[in-house]
Amino acid sequence: MTLTELRYIVAVARERHFGRAAEACFVSQPTLSVAIKKLEEELDVKIFERGANEVTMTPLGEDIVRQAQSVIEQASAIKDIAKRGKDPLDGPLRLGIIYTIGPYLLPELVRHCIDLYPRMPLMLQENFTQKLLDMLRTGELDCAIMAEPFPDAGLAVAPLYDESFVVAVPAVHPLAKKERISAEELKAETMLLLGNGHCFRDHVLEVCPEFARFSTDAEGIRKSFEGSSLETIKHMVASGMGVTVVPALSVPDDVPPHLRYVPFEDPAPTRRVVLAWRRTFTRYEAVAALRNAVYACKLSGVKLLS
Repeated sequence: MTLTELRYIVAVARERHFGRAAEACFVSQPTLSVAIKKLEEELDVKIFERGANEVTMTPLGEDIVRQAQSVIEQASAIKDIAKRGKDPLDGPLRLGIIYTIGPYLLPELVRHCIDLYPRMPLMLQENFTQKLLDMLRTGELDCAIMAEPFPDAGLAVAPLYDESFVVAVPAVHPLAKKERISAEELKAETMLLLGNGHCFRDHVLEVCPEFARFSTDAEGIRKSFEGSSLETIKHMVASGMGVTVVPALSVPDDVPPHLRYVPFEDPAPTRRVVLAWRRTFTRYEAVAALRNAVYACKLSGVKLLS
């Protein structure tokens, strides 16, 4: 049994697919499959059920994968302990970030990190919250910037900022003339949403719960549309397809002529953005340095938290 084999089964458990797991591990699918088969033979148990479209874990496989995650985390901790005598700001920091924060925070954050901590380059991974949590648990990431709430994974968490939501509407829309908009006023609108997997989609549905269940009739279809990114949805709003809700940090300094951003009535809905890391991660100074770099950024529409 090797750490590599344990990483393979954790990747398959996460991806539910051998091909995607192989890509995530940067190996060929046959290499990954042979290694997992070898491990199953060594343990004399079946870890995965191979289906036509999806791979699932056996009940015993779930316990084995859970233990494998713990072993990988402890192995990563050994490396962290070995680095204690060295400069904690010397060496890469593997940072994860969710899709609805990355494009608006990373450009300035990376510049500040290069200026302030030139010997601590950021290795970035942009992904969904659940995927980042899995990568934190297995030691593939050192820390991650995410929005609460998320499942308790036994992580250390430090708040970064509270961010308000605003409504994006076409410039010719009647709501564009208002100074503030209530959630009630959005009920009659065509709402454009991010697709499943984006935590910001869930945040919007908390503000506008009537869009949580789309009916199958024409009216329900008219009132719902899913996009792959906030920027794609903004372009659709500008073209007159509907309205959407976006985080304040995503509002550009130069608003396109066909688009308007209108604040919510008080109390405006918000989300809390935090920095999370494994409690066993020993380079706390690197985490603190990253927080300082975030605080050094110009963050419009957010309230920084100490």
